[in-house]
Amino acid sequence: MCRQLVAIIVHLFFVVLSFDSLAAAATSESSQPNIVLIVADDLGWNCVGYHNQQYQTPNIDRIVSEGVELNRFYVAPMCSPTRAGLMTGRYPIRFGCARSVIPPYRDFGLPVSELTLPERLADLGYQNRGTFGKWHLGHRRAKWHPLNQGFTHFHGHYNGAIDYFQLTREGVRDWHVNDQPSDQQGYSTRLIAEAASEWIAESASADSPYFCYVPFNAPHGPLQAPEETIANFARANQDRVSAKRRTNNKKLATLKAMILEMDEGIGRILQTVEESGESDNTLVWFLSDNGGVGSLPKLNKPLRGSKLTVYEGGIRVPACVRWPSKFPAGGRNDRVCGYIDVMPTLVDAASGSITVVPGRPIDGISLLASLESSEANSTASTKDDRPWYSYHGQSSEDEEYLAVTADGWKLTVVGPRLIAERQLQEDHHRIELFQLASDPYETTNVASQHPSRVEELGRMLIQHRALQPLDGVPTYEVGREGFIPPPNWQLDFSQPDALVGSYKNESE
Repeated sequence: MCRQLVAIIVHLFFVVLSFDSLAAAATSESSQPNIVLIVADDLGWNCVGYHNQQYQTPNIDRIVSEGVELNRFYVAPMCSPTRAGLMTGRYPIRFGCARSVIPPYRDFGLPVSELTLPERLADLGYQNRGTFGKWHLGHRRAKWHPLNQGFTHFHGHYNGAIDYFQLTREGVRDWHVNDQPSDQQGYSTRLIAEAASEWIAESASADSPYFCYVPFNAPHGPLQAPEETIANFARANQDRVSAKRRTNNKKLATLKAMILEMDEGIGRILQTVEESGESDNTLVWFLSDNGGVGSLPKLNKPLRGSKLTVYEGGIRVPACVRWPSKFPAGGRNDRVCGYIDVMPTLVDAASGSITVVPGRPIDGISLLASLESSEANSTASTKDDRPWYSYHGQSSEDEEYLAVTADGWKLTVVGPRLIAERQLQEDHHRIELFQLASDPYETTNVASQHPSRVEELGRMLIQHRALQPLDGVPTYEVGREGFIPPPNWQLDFSQPDALVGSYKNESE
């Protein structure tokens, strides 16, 4: 009897070991995280609660407190280039996506030859890859559609700056589910969050991890929000202030309402992640695509500048990342990083590696090791460990904006296109040199005191500007006159390279 009891105990012991082994194997197989990448549109440095309590962003603040704040996170000075860099891990100047955004009339998009983040995640077993919100990477040929760039589901709008209630651009409906126009009605920010949340709930039950990309159009103009939300920020006693100030106060109240609506949408997404039971192994990354606009005051304070500039206020943005099972809560990372690092980091988190194609270097690096380590819990040196470039020439080649940060120094140059034959010239360019390590708000131009540093960094900018291909995106106004949008901004998926939209006959 004793022997039988011992045998039973031994058998049970090995059964438990077997279950433990199976559980460990299952954990290993499921170690790839779900990924939720959330992008705000034109959200300034000073427009989040953890920087400024006048703005209500409890859910963004929660990602910061439960994850890692990326204190020196940089992006492009405007929308489309940042999105292109997020998708590729490459400076968008390399493939012509840096000079300008992609406006409604533009026949241009993210080149299909570029390897995108969802395409790489597909190779790593991510079967469900959805995007919800503003695409802004090409909309006049089906080959640029999200479904042809690696995503398996799309719900949102192709263009930027849509009407939040009418869901239109250029007076034409721009709202779609996959490749078809949708007659869905509502406030776009709420619709985006709702669609993303429902998709996450469905995808969480699949056998593979999912990738959910949520590029909100908020708080980009036009300034529109539900009146009941605006009322939360309306100022009393407006009768005694000037008409100009009253208008400005209404704009700020609307902006704050738009940000709150977006934050509540983020809260809904986070709640869905938690309800799925997979929160611990879901990586949530939040960032803004560029700084706040310059037409409203103090959106980027104390940083200098705004969207469409290469000062810190235009390119340094709120950003944070949470992965409960991997990243320490409440950390802050002060190393220079940014939008081109998102793809390498997420691919690394998914247990993959970046495939380097000859002639197509990856500019970004994986931040995974530093986010996992104790480095994220300490204030690291502000000295840069690699050069960081910013560029746009949206208006013309007569007025281009460039900047490079290296070894704690930052050179900004505004003026005619930089070419090797035309070096930096003070009578042609506005040249400013800042020592960011001691002057993070760019208050003191020390270019005249350090000519050799200006020359060194200037050469680097000339080399970077030379990367722009001849067939890159044109300046903003080119092709605007006479453009007629296609009905419902609908694409022809039977002919992926067919152009939609037309122009008026100027002779009529």
